[in-house]
Amino acid sequence: MSDSTALDSFLDKWRARWPEWQMAETFVPAPRRRLAVAWFALLQEFEDAMNIAGDPLPADAKLGWWGEELRDWSRQRSRHPLGRVLEPCPAPWDALAEALPALAAARAPAEDIGNAFSRLRGYGQAVTAVEASLFGAAGTGQAVQAIAAQTLAARLAEAGPVALVGNGNAGDDGDKRVLQVGGALLEQWPLPRQAPRERRIWAALARQRLHRRVAAGAPVAVAPPLRLLLTAWWAARG
Repeated sequence: MSDSTALDSFLDKWRARWPEWQMAETFVPAPRRRLAVAWFALLQEFEDAMNIAGDPLPADAKLGWWGEELRDWSRQRSRHPLGRVLEPCPAPWDALAEALPALAAARAPAEDIGNAFSRLRGYGQAVTAVEASLFGAAGTGQAVQAIAAQTLAARLAEAGPVALVGNGNAGDDGDKRVLQVGGALLEQWPLPRQAPRERRIWAALARQRLHRRVAAGAPVAVAPPLRLLLTAWWAARG
């Protein structure tokens, strides 16, 4: 497989998980669209390692490998196809590498939603710092909180509410529990108005997904096209 084909496979995998982006990226400057998708695809790789089912050792090894890869990016050396797009961009890759163990720790259920946010604060800060370098907009405390919220929403969707907040029983891991935990997550999910446009749009789409899930009380399809466009336009405005 060529480097170009391998890179496209990672980008396409992320796009398949986020079909909303096909419309939303209209509001991202064209020269930055590939960079944005490569960055989001990298974050998805981290989330996949966090949300692994079964034996966590392979996922822990994957996070360890990514830590070494990110440190190499700081020295202008990359092995992963995503590095072809991201590594040339000067960014605090070392700090992001140091933050990755928080994702492994986040597999254990938190005491409550506040504790779940606290455990991902350092990771959110590292992601915010990289995004400020990639997209040229400084993040704030709201951006850090929003990144933690989006990461927790991904865990809720992939692993269920008891894996996220463990103050319930396994038998409660159903729609009612999803609504409780999802509602609590939405209450602490700020709108990152000072974040880069790319993050604002993706965060708005992710928040919309969870809001629709909680409002419907059951899994729902992707939002209608007009609603997606309005959500992305509103987020792009800042």
